[in-house]
Amino acid sequence: MVAGIDTFDGCSPDDCQGERSVALDSPKLQTVLADIGSGLLQLPDFQREWKWDDQRIRELIATVTLDYPLGVVMTLETGGKKPFRPRTLTGAESGRSTAPDLLLLDGQQRLTSLYQALHLNQPVRTTDERGRELERWYYVDIVKAVGSSTDRDEAIVSVPRDRVLRSDFARRVQLDLSSRTLECQARHFPLSIVFDSNKVTAWQREFVLLDEANWDLWAKFEHGILHNVRSFQIPMIKLAASTTKDAVCSVFERVNTGGVPLNVFELLTATYAGDSEYELTHGDYYRLPDAWHDIKKGLTTSYPVFGRTEQGVDDGLSSSDFLQAVTLVSTWERKRERPSMAVSCKRRDLLNLPLEDFIRIAPRVASAFEWVGDFLSEQLIVRHADLPYRTQLVPMAAVRAILLDDEAEDPGTRELLTRWYWCGVLGEMYGGATESRFTRDVEQLIAAVRGESHGSSMSSTRTGLPDTIMEAAFLADRLDTLTTRNSAAYKGIYALLVKQGAVDWYHSEGPLTASALIQHAVAIRQVFPKHWLARNFPDDNRGNSIVNKTPLSYRASKSLIGSPSSYLKVLAREAGTRPEWFDDVVTTHVIDPATLHEDDFDAFYADRSARLVQLVNEAMGKRTVFRAESDR
Repeated sequence: MVAGIDTFDGCSPDDCQGERSVALDSPKLQTVLADIGSGLLQLPDFQREWKWDDQRIRELIATVTLDYPLGVVMTLETGGKKPFRPRTLTGAESGRSTAPDLLLLDGQQRLTSLYQALHLNQPVRTTDERGRELERWYYVDIVKAVGSSTDRDEAIVSVPRDRVLRSDFARRVQLDLSSRTLECQARHFPLSIVFDSNKVTAWQREFVLLDEANWDLWAKFEHGILHNVRSFQIPMIKLAASTTKDAVCSVFERVNTGGVPLNVFELLTATYAGDSEYELTHGDYYRLPDAWHDIKKGLTTSYPVFGRTEQGVDDGLSSSDFLQAVTLVSTWERKRERPSMAVSCKRRDLLNLPLEDFIRIAPRVASAFEWVGDFLSEQLIVRHADLPYRTQLVPMAAVRAILLDDEAEDPGTRELLTRWYWCGVLGEMYGGATESRFTRDVEQLIAAVRGESHGSSMSSTRTGLPDTIMEAAFLADRLDTLTTRNSAAYKGIYALLVKQGAVDWYHSEGPLTASALIQHAVAIRQVFPKHWLARNFPDDNRGNSIVNKTPLSYRASKSLIGSPSSYLKVLAREAGTRPEWFDDVVTTHVIDPATLHEDDFDAFYADRSARLVQLVNEAMGKRTVFRAESDR
């Protein structure tokens, strides 16, 4: 039975285009494959390479020979321009120099497989069911093909590059098609010549001369099989050249549900690479991935908080983050020229970011992210795993790129940005949809620094402070539920503990520093150990709260065994100091040592909760809200 072939079911032409022009066509498969070979039909460069396995190709060919519906393909008319850098389908590299008329958005796998199997005089590169690389020629078993259509899958045969099919661990020849005579004797027609009438005629002549009975067999085969292939039509939707890049991206994502979602960076890569003016001026096309790689490598080399390059170029700070920051700066500048425009970094804004704007603004934004890296280091946030919100760095970098140097280094600006940052983290303001907050924060922070009015909200207009500062709130009992690193506020309190001067309980020479965090493998450790709590406070979830955790080195954590009163003596001895002096080290973690010496978990939890609330208040520059107050 012929297996189902993927079909276009993403959206109707009306849904995809609205008032934009959509053409519907049904060209013959032979014409489409010829256009692929000549380069008139190519792929936009954002399309990923894709290879179907051998079984699926055989099922696809069976579908064509039966003249069953194959599914709609979608193309984009170029209008004689290069909206994206094009590239030929695999196997059609000879058409590379041709300017394409159409770009294939949906149907790459189907058309590539058919082009290679039915049009090229070379074996198809495919894989087996386990993903192992294969090279295969495809044939039709004539006798089986003219029989029942339900057996058509079995009639499509693939053989290795040498055209000899072997079995029993390659010790026995099962089928030898290594010459035309052997093909005719086996009654296996080579599909690679199906559209070459001269080769088909020569093959037919030898086939019918081999056996008089082959005349009738050939007539049935030509009428029932070859005719279907030669007359087969491909339903095709053609999007007009005027279709916006945002619409192309949306359409592609909706029809490409079986693959990896297309991202804006890939689409812009193809757009910038297709910029003819840049290529004409510089003698080569613009390579956005190379530019991003250089920027990311420079940032991560100096600031590990942005990720690790060895884990991939988008580990940590991503290409989309960077593009959003550039677009915020670009749209902010354009709004200064045309007040009716909006500061924005939605997908459509990124897709409409001109190459000349990116080239001009990207270096400023890269420098701004270096400034952000320094800012985070001052907050003692130096590892990507400790970063509360990656997204919050986008508007911060955009603001720094917009501000003049003297504005950015003004103590008042630094104080404002620091308060804004901690309000965003501890108020957990960047946990949901962020694009609208990006815009407000950029405009309101710039206005606040420059003493300008901004009317985006009543609160910011009235106070001169950004909404993120005014709206941020920290409920005191939130401490009870901060139990994992998934929470920005959890990471934020951890960073504040380090920032305010915490001293490690083993490496106790001085407060933790940015280098010490990495060197000593500092992480969040439980003050009252898990096993002790399990014995003395079973079923009490407070032990997992940030209240019962503090930043300590891996070496110090090895001594956190038993009750606090017992392990403090061990730590003091290991540090080479008197126990009463070691209490001063414990105090740097916003902990009352007496509660530990007495092993009083209830007293410890209440006291430290109050101390952490005060730490949060100071960072946010506002009073923490208690649940009873918030319910009024």
